[in-house]
Amino acid sequence: MRYDLVNDIQSAGLHRLWKRKMARLVALGESKQALDVCCGTGDLIVRLAKRGGRVAGVDMNGAMLNVARRRLAKCNIGQSRLYQADALQLPFGDGQFDVVTIAYGLRNLADYKTGLQEIFRVLKPGGRLAILDFGKPPNRFLRGLYYQYLRWALPVFGWLFCGSASAYAYILDSLEKYPAQSGVKDMLDEIGFSSVNVANIMLGTMSLHIARR
Repeated sequence: MRYDLVNDIQSAGLHRLWKRKMARLVALGESKQALDVCCGTGDLIVRLAKRGGRVAGVDMNGAMLNVARRRLAKCNIGQSRLYQADALQLPFGDGQFDVVTIAYGLRNLADYKTGLQEIFRVLKPGGRLAILDFGKPPNRFLRGLYYQYLRWALPVFGWLFCGSASAYAYILDSLEKYPAQSGVKDMLDEIGFSSVNVANIMLGTMSLHIARR
């Protein structure tokens, strides 16, 4: 799908390594249940499911979920279920999952804190959360260069892959509003998550949060 191709180009394929690291860090076992929020085309679901357990995926975009269904079928992953639903109102009971992941989705939610509170609600006590997303480099000079790169490169990607220079403009717009590394950590602490760890990737242009309920 075009979405996956653009992710590969934007990250030089490195997003696959970061998602693999996420799947390893949350340590999903055979008897555990995981949820991937904003699952998109299902690439992270596949990585989680290969480590055992049962994995569910949630996304608002029906077209992406159709791609995810085909991907899961192709990979012969039969224990995964996909749901078209709002991440701010997850269709699951309290304390249902051992692991929740969200990759490049939190930044696009209408309300970050409500989304994190929903994740907290559906996690079991002791359950683990992993968040992978764009970050804001702590160095102001580097952050400025990064924003300029996105400002010039994203219209090119949009024109090449969608025929519209504005197709990927939302990425920079959403990143400028996103609380990123420190802001997300503060929200996690406030909601009640513990053992919150933040890792900067590629000088902070990407970030990985790991926390426990």
